[in-house]
Formats: sequence, structure tokens, C-alpha cells
Amino acid sequence: MNIWVDADACPRAVKDVIYRAARRTQVVTTLIANQMLLTPPSPFIKAIQVLSGMDVADAEIVLRLSAGDLVITADIPLASLVVEKGALALNPRGEWYTRENVHALLSMRNFMQALRDSGAQTGGPAALSARDVQNFANALDAWLAKNI
Repeated sequence: MNIWVDADACPRAVKDVIYRAARRTQVVTTLIANQMLLTPPSPFIKAIQVLSGMDVADAEIVLRLSAGDLVITADIPLASLVVEKGALALNPRGEWYTRENVHALLSMRNFMQALRDSGAQTGGPAALSARDVQNFANALDAWLAKNI
């Protein structure tokens, strides 16, 4: 069992929660990004830099993950691929992507993208709050307690 982090857009506060959890539980956690990442020294925390390009980090995560692994991402298309592969996906706000909800979330994301592409101003997601980070920490801790 491993934890994979789609690290390019992962908020710093969420990464800090992930680092503490990896050290505490000794679960191998790998951050994958298009840019160089500085991670705390730990045999349980790794960073992989991939080439720049659209969805290169996502493809690397999907290639490396196994059923039962956990992927942390806000990227709904990646979450859909993760769920199809039998792994679990959690977003930085502590919300799970599941077989039951990921297709609806993907459809809504694609609809909103089409609106933006046509010139509509749709706004973005709300800023990550302290409550969101706490929800993420609680969801991660619950998953770890169940799986280690």
C-alpha cells in the first residue's frame, strides 16, 4: 500500500499533513510533479520529477499505482482513472472520489470547462480553508487507521 500525491497543485498545508502522516505511520508516500520538489528527509517520503507537459504527472501516477493505493489529487480526470484502476482518490478538501460519484463530478467538470472555453466567466473554487485542511487530515487519518 502506497500513497501517491499529484503534487503540482497540492496546497502546502495539505502537503504538511501528508508529510506528518507518512512519518508517523511509515507508509511510503511519493509526490509526483513537473517541477523539482523539496521534501522533508524521511525514508518514507519520496519525490519524482517528471517532464513538463499536459497530464505527464497524472500518467506517471496511473502507471505506478496499484489497487488499494491512495492518490491525493484535485484533478477529477486523474481521480476517474485512479478509481477505474481499483485505487482510492482523496481531494485536498477531504472529499473522496468514488465509483458512485466520480463520473458525475467528471461530467460537471467537463461542462464547466466547455462553458469557460466558450468565454463564460465561471469563477474558480473557493480558497482552501483551515476547515478544509482539517477535513483532509481527518479523512487521511481514518484511511490510514483502517489500512495499516
